[in-house]
Amino acid sequence: MNPQSTHETIKWKAYPSWAHFSWLYLFSFWAGLRGILLIRLGMSGWEFWIAGAVSLLLCVVILRRWGEYMVTPHRVIIRNEFTHREIESLAIKNISDISLKQGPLGRYFEFGTLIVESSNTDQILSLRGIRHPTVLGTRLHAMRPQGYTDGT
Repeated sequence: MNPQSTHETIKWKAYPSWAHFSWLYLFSFWAGLRGILLIRLGMSGWEFWIAGAVSLLLCVVILRRWGEYMVTPHRVIIRNEFTHREIESLAIKNISDISLKQGPLGRYFEFGTLIVESSNTDQILSLRGIRHPTVLGTRLHAMRPQGYTDGT
């Protein structure tokens, strides 16, 4: 079910943060550095290292745009941006727990994974690499039906 087809108002929409892909930047940097070193030394094979570095950066662009996260008044949705197909969704009234995972880089660059669990099923939505995950977690808590508490 597409939020536009059901006339749901989108309250929040985002893609994974650019900082979420820092490990790909590191590999791209090392490949590019190796290519530059080979150019400076006049050795062959530098083209492959530079092409590899550029390919890794293209992977970042593609991976970032692959998943789109949306929150409507009724659902949390993960959608494929390329096909506009809904990958997974969870009704806000069925949210039982919202937790956050952040590593050291995530805390520094203010991104993390928000884990949303369902009360009806074993369904878990992982909103990976979102900016300011605590803000979204607070919003989702506030959107749940009144009187529902889970101790968080």
